[in-house]
Amino acid sequence: MKYIDLIFYIVFLSNVLYLLIFAFASVFKIKRKKYTTASYKRIVVLIPAYGEDSVIEESVKTCLDQDYPKDKFKVAVISDHMEEDTNARLSALPIDLFLANYDNSTKSKALNLALSQLEDFDIALVLDADNTIDSDFLNFINDAFTSSKAQIVQAHRTAKNMNTNLAVLDAISEEVNNNLFRQGHANLGLSAALIGSGIAFDFQLFKTRMSTIIAVGGFDKNLELSFLRDRIHIDYLPYAYVYDEKVQSYEAFSNQRKRWLSAQFHYFKVFLKDVPKAIVTGNIDFLDKYIQQLTIPRVILFGILFLITLFLSIFSLTYALKWWILFLALCIALGISIPRKLINRRLLSASTDLPKVFFLMIVNLFKLRGANRKFIHTPHGIDHSSK
Repeated sequence: MKYIDLIFYIVFLSNVLYLLIFAFASVFKIKRKKYTTASYKRIVVLIPAYGEDSVIEESVKTCLDQDYPKDKFKVAVISDHMEEDTNARLSALPIDLFLANYDNSTKSKALNLALSQLEDFDIALVLDADNTIDSDFLNFINDAFTSSKAQIVQAHRTAKNMNTNLAVLDAISEEVNNNLFRQGHANLGLSAALIGSGIAFDFQLFKTRMSTIIAVGGFDKNLELSFLRDRIHIDYLPYAYVYDEKVQSYEAFSNQRKRWLSAQFHYFKVFLKDVPKAIVTGNIDFLDKYIQQLTIPRVILFGILFLITLFLSIFSLTYALKWWILFLALCIALGISIPRKLINRRLLSASTDLPKVFFLMIVNLFKLRGANRKFIHTPHGIDHSSK
């Protein structure tokens, strides 16, 4: 019992310490800056849209409504399995529309379709079909590439709806990720994590790398690990907001998390062969990201740690004490990472759904087989006015 307890404790301790380090590192925020450059790079906004008839036009409208020279940017929508009426309305807008009808749709296929037909640009910005952006967004992206000489920039993705308990929890999870894996990492000089949308790339770099990507799920994880393996740094732009629709149904949540978990395990195996070289050459950025693939998902970590601590408290307070200290450390890490504006009664109400979320995450661990070989779509389109 003693040795089993010690082994489990070391596993959970390493996970909690990792979160705690970057939680404290995230405390120092980068203040919002005014864009300073007078030169404008040519930007293409790429929006893969699979059956997104209810949200795509709102997204396109915010992309077109930019305070940025009109001749310096273009919006390109890749329409896959969308209705003819939707495509007709999109065709009437000043955008490039690419039509696709894949049997096994993926974001990688959609992006490569557009990239193969587009003229050269300086920057490629990838958004999801449900994303919206502020009118100054492209200026911030342009400034990051012009003034800071960035090659890859992850913007600050944040919730545009919190109308259900599940949406609130999803929104909080997004912001915790932003603080731990983006702001905290950036403050320590490490690369920020990619999140699948709100990412700007050097166009030629992105086009060349995407031609090698055939991922069904987790294309962002594939890109992230391959770029870091090649020592290409990923910057974070915390004041350039991308508004993202948060999931509201448990079915959508379960499917989305299953896709994420599957990608996490899949790319852990794919990039294992690159670890020895990264160790020998001191590629800290890549090793840090690879370690993230090993970490226990936070909801599972929180739930299991609480259950172990509670169980040991019943049978042995001697064993339980160090577990309570560890559980408190995890609570501190998460508490630091949650923005103050989200700590309110709404969070208290939403927390009652945590047991069900924990249960779904545990169940998903037994449903990962083959999940990374098929397209799992998260539907969008809701009434954002709901409270």
